[in-house]
Amino acid sequence: MAGSPSDAPVVIAVAITGSVPRKTDNPAVPVTVAEQIESTRQAFEAGATLAHIHVRNDDESPSSDPDKFAAVQEGLRKHCPGMIVQFSTGGRGRDPAARGLSLKHRPDMASLSTGSVNFPTIVYENSASLVTDLAGQMKQFGIRPEIEIFDLSHLHGAKRLVEAGLIDARPHVQFVMGVQNAMPAEEHLLDILLAETRRILPGATWTAAGIGRNQAVVMEWALARGADAVRTGLEDNIRVTKDRLAASNAELVTLAAEAVRRHGRRVANPAEARAALGLA
Repeated sequence: MAGSPSDAPVVIAVAITGSVPRKTDNPAVPVTVAEQIESTRQAFEAGATLAHIHVRNDDESPSSDPDKFAAVQEGLRKHCPGMIVQFSTGGRGRDPAARGLSLKHRPDMASLSTGSVNFPTIVYENSASLVTDLAGQMKQFGIRPEIEIFDLSHLHGAKRLVEAGLIDARPHVQFVMGVQNAMPAEEHLLDILLAETRRILPGATWTAAGIGRNQAVVMEWALARGADAVRTGLEDNIRVTKDRLAASNAELVTLAAEAVRRHGRRVANPAEARAALGLA
């Protein structure tokens, strides 16, 4: 597995919006294209070098509108030079047939879930045929996938994609911990996931995302284990403390950068982020 020497720079990924939080939850959640571009610019200046993008309809519901994805990407490429743009193909509130429509715009990366899992109120469905189709489109358009791991079996889903030639042998994987009804945020589970990743995907780079109040602690666990990247942002967590909402994505990125430095690492610049994740 592509381990991270203690002095290797750390990529900070910011998940700016997601599908769930609304402005009634935290007014800082960026919903419109213009808000997303500005919020990401501030996060970029705070140290984020990867932006994970969802888009919303005017009523704040999740959207698959490829034109909105393209507009956000255009803004980020103008205002955040070198930042990695990653589109979501996630399924919460989106028609499976529409989840890959934005890929024609050729972002640097796109998320790819390799199996189904329970979410708080729905089953997040990722059939084998859908996974194969999305992976095939990413390969066609030269997009590097980030493999979203919600369950141990999803690692083996990624391995099958490698064996089928749909992704390369150095995938970037993200362990998602703390989603209600899915994988809990427990430290020993991260060790199990890492051990299995090292066994079956030895060339992988990796990160971990903690949802809600788990964000900071999962980041600490990941950094202690030499993660290539960390993830933060209002998609996953709208608070800084139990009693205080985050002021912005940039504030959460600033806290992530402080965590990186606490672990004796440094924050990757855009060129270093691209090299670390196989985009150089």
